Amino acid sequence: MTLPSVLAQLLMPDRRAVIFAFKGVLAMALALYVAMYLQLERPYWALVSAVFLQIRPESGLVVEKALCQIIGSVAGGVVGILILAFLSAYPVPALGCLALWIGFNSAAASMVHSTNYIYAFAMAGMTAGLVVILVMADASTTDSEAIFAIARARISEISVGAICAMLVSRLVWPVTVKDNLRFHARTAINRTLEYLALELDPDSSRAQRREQTDPILETLVAVNDDSSAAVYEGPEGPGRARAASLLCNRILSLLAVAQILGRFRREHADQVSPAFAGLLSVLRARLRRIVETDSYGEAYRLSQALRRELMDRCAGWEGESAIVSRMGQTAVEMVGDLAVVLRAYNALQYRDRTLLNAPSLKTHRDPLIGAVNGFRTAVVFTIGAFVWIQTASPAAIMLMILPVVFSVMFARFSLVALSSILPRLLVGVVVSIPVALLFGLGLLSRGSGDFEILVLVLAGPYFAGLLVLANQETLPYGLGFCIPFTLITQPSNNMTFDAGAAVSTALGLLVGIGILFWVFRLISPPDSQLLQRRLIHSTARDLRDLDNHDQPEDWFNGRMGERLLRLANYDRAGGSAERHMTDLGFTGLNLGHVSVRLRRLVQDHRSPVVDRRLREWQRVLSDTYLKSARGEVNPEFRRASERLLQAIRRTGEPTRQAAIIEGLFERLAMTLERTAREIAEISPGGIADWVDGADGPRP
Repeated sequence: MTLPSVLAQLLMPDRRAVIFAFKGVLAMALALYVAMYLQLERPYWALVSAVFLQIRPESGLVVEKALCQIIGSVAGGVVGILILAFLSAYPVPALGCLALWIGFNSAAASMVHSTNYIYAFAMAGMTAGLVVILVMADASTTDSEAIFAIARARISEISVGAICAMLVSRLVWPVTVKDNLRFHARTAINRTLEYLALELDPDSSRAQRREQTDPILETLVAVNDDSSAAVYEGPEGPGRARAASLLCNRILSLLAVAQILGRFRREHADQVSPAFAGLLSVLRARLRRIVETDSYGEAYRLSQALRRELMDRCAGWEGESAIVSRMGQTAVEMVGDLAVVLRAYNALQYRDRTLLNAPSLKTHRDPLIGAVNGFRTAVVFTIGAFVWIQTASPAAIMLMILPVVFSVMFARFSLVALSSILPRLLVGVVVSIPVALLFGLGLLSRGSGDFEILVLVLAGPYFAGLLVLANQETLPYGLGFCIPFTLITQPSNNMTFDAGAAVSTALGLLVGIGILFWVFRLISPPDSQLLQRRLIHSTARDLRDLDNHDQPEDWFNGRMGERLLRLANYDRAGGSAERHMTDLGFTGLNLGHVSVRLRRLVQDHRSPVVDRRLREWQRVLSDTYLKSARGEVNPEFRRASERLLQAIRRTGEPTRQAAIIEGLFERLAMTLERTAREIAEISPGGIADWVDGADGPRP
């Protein structure tokens, strides 16, 4: 089924894949040479470390991943020493503590999004496992000096592989994160501009708009993940990282504000005045012009000119309703955010010290998912430990090492994605076994034992495996091939060429990956409805907590970025055509932005009474959002809005400002009531039945 793609990658690779494979072979050869020169006990672990660093070849990412691997290895080595220091005479409790440590790392890996940080937790679990298991497997290494030597050797081997891969990445045909960031940022901006024009089109469908937002969210998360590695690419790196964070943050603001304008025009066409309709037409036309330009300078000039034109139009309005006045101001604010996005994009290439810093998008951390993933990885390790205790077979050691690493690495993947990844990984393992036994060990056993012969024999299989690894679609095959091939051949200074031991190791790897596959099938995270409900409740809690942060808009954007992507993914996986959960997520984003803008409107007229009414209003807004998600209209929101409006008017707020605030409240009330009606129309068993489920106290 996917064989043609693998063959195409092997027989007709592009230039990028060939360079990637050449650099990978060079890094692995250097790692093996240094590890053998230093007389490390198991140099092949340096090769394993170097393989992991090849998955993303950009130099900044490689440096970050190398540091994460080294830090994770040191932490794992320390934990392994501590376990043995107290429990070396008690194997079962020692293995139990090791299972807890591995489960903890898997749970922690579920709480981060960056692949490099996930590697740190994987290395922490693997290194601790290697130290404890290798000591327990050899009765002669029970003294403290031998235990420390083993821990030092494992850390050294992994560190050598990481450092060598890092050097090759930086010195040989370097690929930078900067270029990747600019490409993804440009893609995100173009898609956002197209979405803005589509959102303002009254004839656009919900499906068309959703087709635009999903890839925007995916691209923003990719930019955010890569931005942390930009700091390792010279003195301009930290500035690029800040610019990337600001760009992601402001694009989320654009999405939120565009939906405010689009929903108002579609859902309340009777309140759209001719002047406001003309403003939206101008806005759409100018956005199209910005999309068509290829020059940053021209795009920025057009955005600034558009902002001035909209401000002039709004200033000339007379007799417009409060809500239309507010919508006009919203359009001006949206174009202002667009100008900031364009400046942030330019700062990815050129320094711009005038840009404000913005927090990066935060990973949505769900302790329930972490607990399930941690338990699942601990079960994988426990099965391997049980087999090892019962059989005392050296092959069983592999059941406790490599499957655990993959379990931690795949902790954040959905079951749908894993059902595609794990079979391909298993195919790679199956292919690696005969290649390692017949080609690798068969040829090496007839060689002279020189390092040059060793590298020449291994270079061919590694080059082929790295070619497959270079493509995202075939990556699991390459990963499943390269690492087992290394662990079966075990290149080192004193190779024994023991066919029996090699076959035993191969079978251990094969069985371990099979166990991993079935454990992932049997122990999966809770159903998507429960997880979506928790996402909605988390959004409601953040709405209530908005006042407790110095930069509430940036903080809220950072919290909502990945949360929106998860809701969209759950909707797609569930086959929902209407995508109600995605809409609920964007509604939450809109409510947060409106809350922030309300505070800006009244910041010069705050009083103890206004502050009290504002806190009450924010609480009612959060509760109303949850009620709307259950299909219920909350009349208390209009009453709370009226109380806050009266308190604001008593402070002497200018009539125009008060009218804008009144329009803001009216627009919010209509949005929440419309959302409640849409959810209520869903058939029994839909969202209205499960958003109210118990998952802890409501905000």
